[in-house]
Amino acid sequence: MARRIPIIGEPGIGYVLERGFDMPPLMLTSDELDAAVLGASWVVSRGEPELAKAASNLLAKIEAIVPDALRGCILEPATSVSPVAKPEEGVDASLLRKAIRSGHKVEFDYRSNQGKELRRVVWPVLLGYRDTGRIMAAWCELRGAFRYFRTDRMSALMVLEDRIPKRRAVLHALWQSAMDEERERYR
Repeated sequence: MARRIPIIGEPGIGYVLERGFDMPPLMLTSDELDAAVLGASWVVSRGEPELAKAASNLLAKIEAIVPDALRGCILEPATSVSPVAKPEEGVDASLLRKAIRSGHKVEFDYRSNQGKELRRVVWPVLLGYRDTGRIMAAWCELRGAFRYFRTDRMSALMVLEDRIPKRRAVLHALWQSAMDEERERYR
């Protein structure tokens, strides 16, 4: 109100802006729209079904809010993603993402390069998306170290009730530090 914005306060309702006074819409430049469309298009073509649908929904929402002059950036984009065959999955990657967000351990069977199957319990850190598949970075309880696991080699996935004993940000920082050390060894 001190800035002369017409705000009305009513008991039981709260504060509202008077009619005719709206917040300005989210304004994106054409380059920002190109970036959003390119990224979402990549996810549509390579993401698991749940993420691909979310990316399509995101594009529809962006199209609905941009001014008419910029709508062409979405309908006729200046960028493109090359088509690829969707990677085969051994497990539902959406379960891995949920476990990462909720901080739960994951158990699964894993087939090595030599075809050997091992049962793994891991603390998932992140899920990486590539053109040819997905990998999960995780602390492996069996190896006592950070490892990468290809999702197409996983089977019998279970998100455990056991929580990871470290906060997500701490686990991520430890993983990042381990990866930095590994890169330094190869220099």
